[in-house]
Amino acid sequence: MLPHVPGRYRALVGLAAGTGLRWGECVGLRWDAVDLDAGTVRVERVAVEVAGTVTQKPYPKSKAGRREVPLPPFVVELLAAHRERYPTGPVGEVFTNAAGGPLRRTLFRSRDWRPSLVRAGLLGEVVEVRPGAFLGVWQDKEGLEHRQEFPTHREAVMHVAKHAAEGLRFHDLRHCYATWLVSDGVPVNDVARLLGHEQMSTTLNRYTHSSRDRYGRAGAVFADFSLTPAPDRPREPDAASTVDLDREEDNS
Repeated sequence: MLPHVPGRYRALVGLAAGTGLRWGECVGLRWDAVDLDAGTVRVERVAVEVAGTVTQKPYPKSKAGRREVPLPPFVVELLAAHRERYPTGPVGEVFTNAAGGPLRRTLFRSRDWRPSLVRAGLLGEVVEVRPGAFLGVWQDKEGLEHRQEFPTHREAVMHVAKHAAEGLRFHDLRHCYATWLVSDGVPVNDVARLLGHEQMSTTLNRYTHSSRDRYGRAGAVFADFSLTPAPDRPREPDAASTVDLDREEDNS
């Protein structure tokens, strides 16, 4: 999936997949908490969005939230490339929108995350049926299939992203990370610390009996950690800015 994510947000998605950080922890991350040489990131702040306004809090949701997490090599590579290409935020933020402001979850979801799923073939389908004509195919909440032609690839992708039912959530990357660790035999108490869970029972209940189908699909998203952008279609422009969705994420 990574090659299909807009360049500005590729490191953000890779960070969530490779460290299990929550959305607010990713968006609240500052460069002074990142050590690319040591391959670690310190979770010290969290971004909170209320009524469209994003603010940063100096401490995550619990004492357990303050933690150090190792960075996989592919995430180090992504972050290094991101730092070289994109300006740092006003107070040292790693990730900002194209205007230099804070990322907003819902706008990121609609403008970047879900279109990336479509481009990667993980949500609906878009195919070129003839020059200047692109067919979008998607299913609604009732499971009914819809088809519609569009004059550009971008229009087809954005329409499918908006109207297709379900699809992986950004927060599924955190669940996927945790499931990988548990499946690989990492002790549950260590997994709990890496995730910032205050109670080890939270980790046990959520990940030792998780749905293998759901998280298997999430794992397939990053089965190939190739960082080469997909060459077939022009990349969608970065969103100038990115309300609230999936509030249950904050409790897991």
